[in-house]
Amino acid sequence: MTVGKPIVVAVSGVKNSGKTTLIEGILPHLSAAGIQTALIKHDGHAFQADPPDTDTGRHFGAGACGVAIFDEEKSKVIRRGPVGAEALIPLFPEADLILLEGFKSSPRPKLEVVRAGNSKEPVCAPETVLAYVTDLPLEGEGRTVLPLNDPAVVAAWLVSYTKEQRGES
Repeated sequence: MTVGKPIVVAVSGVKNSGKTTLIEGILPHLSAAGIQTALIKHDGHAFQADPPDTDTGRHFGAGACGVAIFDEEKSKVIRRGPVGAEALIPLFPEADLILLEGFKSSPRPKLEVVRAGNSKEPVCAPETVLAYVTDLPLEGEGRTVLPLNDPAVVAAWLVSYTKEQRGES
């Protein structure tokens, strides 16, 4: 597919609502449909970019402002300094769709995950929600409601949305 800018959709919800599980479940379906998908996740805590016993970890730990590693199939760049999702989006020009995990307060269009036993009601601004992905009998508030436990249905909806936003049929 990959023509034009990627479509960006956040997969949002409260902590432990099932965002990661949902994304993991829909990615194979998106791939099978020919949708090149990248993911950007915010970590609210400091994370270890590379283990300290690796070459890149040692270089970063010794003070390098950035390190990169690659092989014939993949690459990773680690840089010091503040960054946000908007700065990372252009790093994936080959993507048809970029999923942002989290970002419930962002103005980006989103799928909001609302899971029984974890969430009682949606928390995202309704005007930013494209669809609710839930196992609750939620009224869609004029939005699409998708089944939380059926990633194939969610992925099919995302494929249609991506193609529509990119002007494809």
